[in-house]
Amino acid sequence: MSAPDSNVLFLCTGNYYRSRFAEHLFNHYAPMSELPWRAFSRGLATHLVPAKAGPISIHTLEALVVRGITGVQLRSPISLAEHDLVAAHHIVALKHAEHHPLIKQNFPAWFDRVEYWQVDDNGDESPEVALPQIEIAVLDLLKRLR
Repeated sequence: MSAPDSNVLFLCTGNYYRSRFAEHLFNHYAPMSELPWRAFSRGLATHLVPAKAGPISIHTLEALVVRGITGVQLRSPISLAEHDLVAAHHIVALKHAEHHPLIKQNFPAWFDRVEYWQVDDNGDESPEVALPQIEIAVLDLLKRLR
């Protein structure tokens, strides 16, 4: 497949758990769907991720390995910047109640251009429930983008 034509941006609070899972799932499944899109992810409040937490959630890594997705780039969470929004052709925030206010406050011109999902963070929902919800939503997004 040629280089991606379009980008999808996944947003969550820390760019540590949910958005990273969505990013890697999307990039794994997009070529199988013959969809010339590529995902990337960012965080709206990465300062909330403790430095000792490591580069990515162990729950994310384990769930990706279970799905046969390996070779995940171990990078630190990245904070959202305006140029990320400009580079995206589709933007998804993982939890409306959590992320809509942050986007509206920090990027007011963009809050109504975001698709909001309803996936709770690790403290509010177990990874065994939340990560499959993300997978279902990513697969649905791939179908809609085709």
